[in-house]
Amino acid sequence: MKIEHIAIWVNDLETMKAFYIRYFGATANEKYHNPVKHFQSYFLSFEDGCRLELMQRPDIADAPKDYNRQTTGLIHFAVSVGSRENVDALTEQLRQDGFPIAGEPRTTGDGYYESVVLDPENNIIEITV
Repeated sequence: MKIEHIAIWVNDLETMKAFYIRYFGATANEKYHNPVKHFQSYFLSFEDGCRLELMQRPDIADAPKDYNRQTTGLIHFAVSVGSRENVDALTEQLRQDGFPIAGEPRTTGDGYYESVVLDPENNIIEITV
């Protein structure tokens, strides 16, 4: 078994698509639009097969997102970039481009080397080897 895709409700579909394409090498399908439900989405594909679905509908309420005060439910996803050097480089690039770094690159107690960043809508992403 494998996780086929993860979906995120977003406010700004185009900004979020551009973020994942630029920083994580995603490729996007053609935008899907259902005018009856006022629903739009993109599927973003990554090199190793997992996909991220970005979905937008005007009646979806914002959920509180606070890295320091988390709640139950899906809280983050991790993206492997292949090496410690790549973790450091991508983290620094995101910092330079103004994105919040919630956790500096480090080796965790269970042996992962990772950093934690927030995307344009404050979703938590772990960048790992």
